Amino acid sequence: MLQHSSEAGLVTLPRTLAIWPPLDFALGAAACCGACVFTNPLEVVKTRLQLQGELRARGSYQRHYHGVLQALWAVARADGLRGLQKGLSVGLLYQGVMNGVRLGFYSYSEASGFTRAPGGSLLTGATAGALGAFVASPAYLVKTHLQAQTVAAIAVGHQHNHVGVSSAFVSIYRAQGIVGLWRGVNGAVPRVMVGSAVQLATFSSAKEWVVSQQWYKQDSWLVALNAAMLSGVAVAIAMTPFDVVSTRLYNQPVDKLGRGQLYRGFLDCFVRVSRKEGLVGLYKGMGPSFMRLGPHTVISMLLWDLLRHTAFQYEG
Repeated sequence: MLQHSSEAGLVTLPRTLAIWPPLDFALGAAACCGACVFTNPLEVVKTRLQLQGELRARGSYQRHYHGVLQALWAVARADGLRGLQKGLSVGLLYQGVMNGVRLGFYSYSEASGFTRAPGGSLLTGATAGALGAFVASPAYLVKTHLQAQTVAAIAVGHQHNHVGVSSAFVSIYRAQGIVGLWRGVNGAVPRVMVGSAVQLATFSSAKEWVVSQQWYKQDSWLVALNAAMLSGVAVAIAMTPFDVVSTRLYNQPVDKLGRGQLYRGFLDCFVRVSRKEGLVGLYKGMGPSFMRLGPHTVISMLLWDLLRHTAFQYEG
């Protein structure tokens, strides 16, 4: 029988039992890939908005994208409906690997009782996010490049002009070696650490709170749905500045030695964006980021919760 942790709030497993780790990895990957299919167009728009006006003061550049709906229309008009799903295949690869590692690690840690310690949920969520972000960084690099690519009329940021996913991996490897595939990971790790810690901790706490209100039966899927909606708001607010920095680091051009031509690293990017574009620059793409993270958190957390519930019942 499933137990609800008094600290974590997630549907947890008895301390002496856990879902078979490879299965838990697959469940986390499947849940987030399912969410990615629906939210990828917003990821495309978010990437474009975050690159628009890079290192330029407000009002000193042409704005091709003026908001979520207009940006979606601009992308569809210029690149066709397929343009709204740019980078989907490598995005699914990223979501599968990153979240399989992230959610699988968190689930195992929760079953082992680590999240019951004071601050354990936040620490475990951050650690899980760092592991997932590091492993899946090459996929996020290619995804960012492909989603930024478009016709010259609405192009923003550096254009890498890859032909496709496989050719992107090959060209990056040939030009910069294996290290080049992990370029930008110094921005990805803090991004996902913050997002993962906030998401998993707030989802856990929100779920416990919803259960305590007794609005629904304890094992109702509506408990997870409400908790995921609350979690999505917190994630969007906390994660967007890190997301902007990560996108800039991944997409910047590099010299022959593989060094970034715009930013030296995470802190340098954070400072330069703040100075050149103001603090609002760190919240570029907040609209699509919120619209994407909200549904993505709801869908992925709800699916993960339901899949784990079913898997544990089957194993039990």
